[in-house]
Amino acid sequence: MRLFTTAVRRTVIRHALLSTLFAAPAFAAQAPAPAEPAPRDAQGHMLISWGPGQAHGLWYTDYGTRIPFFNVDEIAFKPWAKGLFDARQKHDLEPHARCKASGGIRQQLTPYGVEMLEIPALQKLFIFDIGGPHTYREIFMDGRSHPTDFEPTNYGHSIGWWDGDTLVIDSVGYNTDFWFERMGLPHTESVHVIEYYTRRNKNQMDYRFVMDDPTAYDKPVEGRARLNWRENEELFEYVCQQANYAQELMVNENREAIGRINSITP
Repeated sequence: MRLFTTAVRRTVIRHALLSTLFAAPAFAAQAPAPAEPAPRDAQGHMLISWGPGQAHGLWYTDYGTRIPFFNVDEIAFKPWAKGLFDARQKHDLEPHARCKASGGIRQQLTPYGVEMLEIPALQKLFIFDIGGPHTYREIFMDGRSHPTDFEPTNYGHSIGWWDGDTLVIDSVGYNTDFWFERMGLPHTESVHVIEYYTRRNKNQMDYRFVMDDPTAYDKPVEGRARLNWRENEELFEYVCQQANYAQELMVNENREAIGRINSITP
């Protein structure tokens, strides 16, 4: 009887120790709350901004994810484009920092966020800037094609459509008066850009681009980033030309480039 009691006691203690050992992490690290789903309209269509009854907000590029926009080592530059790209790494003379409208990928790269607003009644989608030129880009959602004859502009001509829960934006007609992103990927007026916006949940959206410009690259340039939603934030007045001190960060009194000393531009 004593041996049976001892064995039972040992078994109970063993089970108690094992239960404590494996149960402890459950109390120490609780699973994070699931992300809220992305808002949809009454027909189940994905919304690129806020839903009915929800607070307004802006989309911000998430630099904390360490997701690169592109890998420079994988880009198949034409020799002239590589030379221009390398030259742009040595100074801060980016047109966006001088209040010039910048289309394509560069429009997302502002510390002030962007507002994306689809208006079904107009069959259009707008991307509003705050930093830099404080202007907007217009995307036609009515099924039209690109015009065959147009004047190249900073924002080009954009058409868009939904592929499931992914917004696709197809753009041509860009001029060469801006950089496509902060590092200065060169492009020509032959460039063709397709962007993909996939809203994963209420607060996160995946962004991917494919930039095809056979005059500057031997194959398309691809990149990606993550955008984060911030509620209760709105566009504000940004007067780029008034008291614009950016030139002091870019050139000296002799109007010579003084190097890449500016850690962030609008």
